[in-house]
Amino acid sequence: MSRLTMTAFVTLDGIMQAPGGPLNRLPKYVASRTLDRLEWSGSVLVRDVRTEVARLKAKDGPEIQVHGSPGLAQTLLAHGLIDELHLLEFPVVLGTGKRLFGSGTQPTAFEVTSTQTTSRGVVIRTLHPAGRPVLGAAPPPQ
Repeated sequence: MSRLTMTAFVTLDGIMQAPGGPLNRLPKYVASRTLDRLEWSGSVLVRDVRTEVARLKAKDGPEIQVHGSPGLAQTLLAHGLIDELHLLEFPVVLGTGKRLFGSGTQPTAFEVTSTQTTSRGVVIRTLHPAGRPVLGAAPPPQ
């Protein structure tokens, strides 16, 4: 069974930014409600994200990686398809833009499995979805 990890680059105010750098050479699946075809080769157009991602996860294979796309993140979270979230929080406020956890977000608790801070102040957290949050309860300070 394959694992799905999502990497999100966000600002202090939750605005999501696209990652930079080269992508690997594994097959690329493009989830779109508006595209009819893809102009680049080696990619697969996906319409039914929930079904296709569940099918990919059921196969034995390499880790499935998702980079960017707050809308896709919401869909994957709502259907319990994200196994691990890598959240890179940059010490800047943009004020406007697409938010990773905007309106309509499915309430989800997360277990923080690791945290590190770079020399430039970027906080990198690794989180695992942990079901629905218990409202009105906060973890005790450590």
